[in-house]
Amino acid sequence: GIAFLVEYLDDTLKTMDDIERVLQLPVIGYIAQIQYGKGSQESLYVTRQPRSPVSEAFRSLRANLEFTGVDKPVRRILVTSAGPGEGKTTVSVNLAAIIAQGGKEVVILDADLRRPKVHRYLGLPNQLGLTDLFRGSTPLSAVIQHSTEQTNFAVVTSGPLPPNPAELLASARMEQIMQEIEKQADMIIIDSPPSLVADVQILASKADGVIM
Repeated sequence: GIAFLVEYLDDTLKTMDDIERVLQLPVIGYIAQIQYGKGSQESLYVTRQPRSPVSEAFRSLRANLEFTGVDKPVRRILVTSAGPGEGKTTVSVNLAAIIAQGGKEVVILDADLRRPKVHRYLGLPNQLGLTDLFRGSTPLSAVIQHSTEQTNFAVVTSGPLPPNPAELLASARMEQIMQEIEKQADMIIIDSPPSLVADVQILASKADGVIM
């Protein structure tokens, strides 16, 4: 199933009915644009500001996702956007954190093998990551990192950028990697490139749901 998330952009809320009608997708959440303090880093906003309206909006999104998975639990969620700079990584990391706060073990996987950002948002090294797992000699335990800000929250960064991201993501090895991660998590949040590139269609086929 494909879900549709709209991030708040000035006066566009009045067009939500039009978006649902044209795309035939449900709006499952409204997230206000996050205002970071001067000089502060983008990171787990919902952990640092748990009582904020933005954090409450993410809790509402978490609840709506739980409702969509009543008959079949949603374990793999892909987060994408129409274009770059529209907030998909912000939504990915904060959604993962808010789900972890609910008691589930969550792994956020940076599958944007073109312009990865998760490691920068979370202040983590990116020497090893997803791309190293494709070689077969590097175990998941060597690349998975655990957050010091949020319990139940782990990260697999992108790793070094490959020359053939679409081929790697479409490989049988990618499905094996996802299954390995699932053994350590209740849910995987997959951060991806914008939907302009073929990678997203490939990743969507491996996910239980897509948030745009």
